[in-house]
Amino acid sequence: MPLEEFQQLIKAHTGYIVQAFLVIFIALCADLVQKKVLKRLAERLRQTTAFWDDAIAHALMRPLSLLIWTLGISFSARIIKEATGAVIFDFFNPLRDTLIIAALTWFVIRLVRRGESNFIEKKGGVDKTTVDAISKLLRISVIITALLVTLQTLGYSISGVLAFGGVGGIAIGFAAKDLLANFFGGLTIYLDRPFAVGDWVRSPDRDIEGTVEQIGWRLTRIRTFDQRPLYVPNSTFTTIALENPSRMRNRRIHETLGIRYQDASKMDAIIKKVRDMLSNHPEIDTGRTLIVNFNSFAPSSLDFFVYTFTRTTEWVKYHEIKQDVLLKILAIIEAEGAECAFPTSTIHLSDIETFKNAEPKS
Repeated sequence: MPLEEFQQLIKAHTGYIVQAFLVIFIALCADLVQKKVLKRLAERLRQTTAFWDDAIAHALMRPLSLLIWTLGISFSARIIKEATGAVIFDFFNPLRDTLIIAALTWFVIRLVRRGESNFIEKKGGVDKTTVDAISKLLRISVIITALLVTLQTLGYSISGVLAFGGVGGIAIGFAAKDLLANFFGGLTIYLDRPFAVGDWVRSPDRDIEGTVEQIGWRLTRIRTFDQRPLYVPNSTFTTIALENPSRMRNRRIHETLGIRYQDASKMDAIIKKVRDMLSNHPEIDTGRTLIVNFNSFAPSSLDFFVYTFTRTTEWVKYHEIKQDVLLKILAIIEAEGAECAFPTSTIHLSDIETFKNAEPKS
């Protein structure tokens, strides 16, 4: 190739190459600027009491980067296509539209997720389970809408897709029976709210007990007391009985104690003093049932029982109160000169002389 033709070729291609490079460079600079600006803005807005302002700034960072680079690359591709006429660059138009929709969808999902965490953090006393359910419904709605818009953008008929979904929904329903059962089980949990995140739950039907960590649409994660994660399908909760000790109003103390038979005369005084002690105990709820009564002639003891309720429902504090009550009952028994009974056996031997007289003579 002659030198002049080579120089003309270079000049012909230099213009659009420089333009494409400038567009990419501008996109790079714009991306760096928006990251710094939004980062500082989010830090300042985080100090406010509103929960949406910093959520918008935080959610906008990465999707805005994707949007800037999508527009920059697609504009550069358009410049190169007009200069070269290459057919391959026609592919960038639907790709650009798809990425723009993806960026907007990503922004809304991040906004909902960040808004959820800010709302729980800044608004005290909210129901975390309800907020989580609303957040998940919003995200699912956004994703489904984005998929339908993307299909329409790519030239597919939405009405055809919806018609296929109606016809194929029956087959999919049979194939995904368990998945749908878990989904509606999760929906039932969100509506009925038998428990929430952070509650201690227990099932007498199954070996399920622990603290609820997460309620998903398919599974609920429960942390057992030995710190193992337990993943329970949501459909399980529609067929089992479930206890929620976290919603107890009180905790019960129900103990049976016994004294010796030789201390029978002291039973009445012991019962009265134990009842008075419980009635004046600051951690005992006297508005609930309070019973102290002699109720049994046991083989080795005279038994009386204590039936009362503590004010607290905390597991650790309850045991501390129960320990204090039992120690005070022991002190009352000792103060009355009685003793707690324990299983004993008494052997009565007849008189030795009588025993000898009863021996047969040879």
